[in-house]
Amino acid sequence: MIRRIPPLLAALTLTGCTSMTTTQQHRLGESMNWASPRDRELAQIIEQREADWRCGPVVYHVFVDRFAPPSAERLEAKRGLFQPPRKLMAWSDTPARGRRLPDVGPWSHELEFWGGDLISLRENLDHIENIGADVVYLNPIHAAYTNHKYDAQDFAAVSPEYGTREDFIALAEAIHDRSMRLMLDGVFNHMGKTSPAFQEALADETSPYRAWFDIDERYRHGYRAWFDAANLPELSLERPEVRAYIYADDDAVVRQWLRDGADGWRLDVAYDYGPRLLAELTEAAHETKRGSWVVGEIWNYPEEWIPACDGVMNFHLRRIITWTIQGKCGGAHAGDMIERMVDDVGIDNLLRCWIVLDNHDTPRLATEYPNEWERRIAQALQFTLPGSPLVYYGVEAGMTGGGDPEMRGPMQWDDATPGNPEFDRLALLMQIRSENRALRVGEYRALDAEHLLAFQRRTDKVEETIFVVVNPTAKPVHEIISLRASKLMNFSPLRDLLTGEDVEIRSGLLDVTVPPQTVWILRPTMPDEDRYSPYKRVH
Repeated sequence: MIRRIPPLLAALTLTGCTSMTTTQQHRLGESMNWASPRDRELAQIIEQREADWRCGPVVYHVFVDRFAPPSAERLEAKRGLFQPPRKLMAWSDTPARGRRLPDVGPWSHELEFWGGDLISLRENLDHIENIGADVVYLNPIHAAYTNHKYDAQDFAAVSPEYGTREDFIALAEAIHDRSMRLMLDGVFNHMGKTSPAFQEALADETSPYRAWFDIDERYRHGYRAWFDAANLPELSLERPEVRAYIYADDDAVVRQWLRDGADGWRLDVAYDYGPRLLAELTEAAHETKRGSWVVGEIWNYPEEWIPACDGVMNFHLRRIITWTIQGKCGGAHAGDMIERMVDDVGIDNLLRCWIVLDNHDTPRLATEYPNEWERRIAQALQFTLPGSPLVYYGVEAGMTGGGDPEMRGPMQWDDATPGNPEFDRLALLMQIRSENRALRVGEYRALDAEHLLAFQRRTDKVEETIFVVVNPTAKPVHEIISLRASKLMNFSPLRDLLTGEDVEIRSGLLDVTVPPQTVWILRPTMPDEDRYSPYKRVH
């Protein structure tokens, strides 16, 4: 995958990461003649990962209704779609929890709309491209009654508040023109109570749709509902005709959207499919579009869910990060758990998993981590641990929001600009990741520490090695850390890419005192062109 330098970041100077001259490349042994057998083998692995767009890209998560307001003319044209009990809100309004509407099923706040659509999203793709995202992921866009669209009426249609199938195709083309990819949200284990198929199944025992649902008086609502929510009748995925409609037939829903421009699917509550059906859906996606990406929303330990899907939303890793920052888990213990996960799941599989800090189901980053140092550490780990960082729209604006529906507020565009510390922090991390392939596709190795969280990301080239050291405690921590990097020369400096400060290597060890609530992202600084280099015959 070709990596773009985001336009907003191109003018920034990243300390210690300037490009090398031809002489420096020679001194560093850029020729494979200086590579060890292990390096030559790893070089091929790294190249294969770089060729796979699913390994380590940055994913930008959009809730279409709340991302960008439409033009006044377009909003007026679709005002009729928001008749009571639906309600059209002003972009300045803030979502708040409403009341249950027993006559229609959902909550009142699930019927409040802000008016964003696929066209307004397409008109604002420059923002997503400029901050450095590689992939755009959309919450569900199929026809549904509520604003969140998890109660599908028709999987094959775009919800009219969002536009048309033609609008989707135009969006996909615009995203691809920017060398980005597009992921859709598949909610295929249940539909909405208002879906015509379910209504017919309820009314007519002879309907072919009757077998699509488990309708039985033994259930509280008279049918099996997801999480016992009356508005979400479950689909009987055990039935072959249901699987044929969702993914098995040549014209199945999963396949149609891939042919129209989607590059993959994020599957809602993917654990409900079970490994066998999940594997069948993933195979169908790959058969339809080679190299498509299927990511499951799985809150469990990820090990045995891959390769039933290509990757998972790594909530296990999210919890480790959160509890480490909160002091519930020591840094060294966190490092041990991450290392075990890498060993169990495999680094190549983890690179295709999403590293989630916040999304439409969780409190926003600025609410979950109210202190700046907490966000600084959490985001640094999100951008340096193995996987694909998932950036929820509005993080760059510092948006806040607690439980549902507060975390789904309309995008605050006035704050999503350079000069906002939240924007600038994200921009710097985007740049660091863009310019250091070890963070995107490199190997992972835990570093021994008593109290700190410390790890290494590396490629086949010594100068590309990255070391991350985290002290989430309120006190300075002194440690001796073995870097476990045999080609790093004695007395060579490592530069923190966040601050520009240097630390020195002594015989492969760091003797450091890490300030409280601090994260370092360290990379070797190579000798200047006119100086002696101990790296002259080291690759």
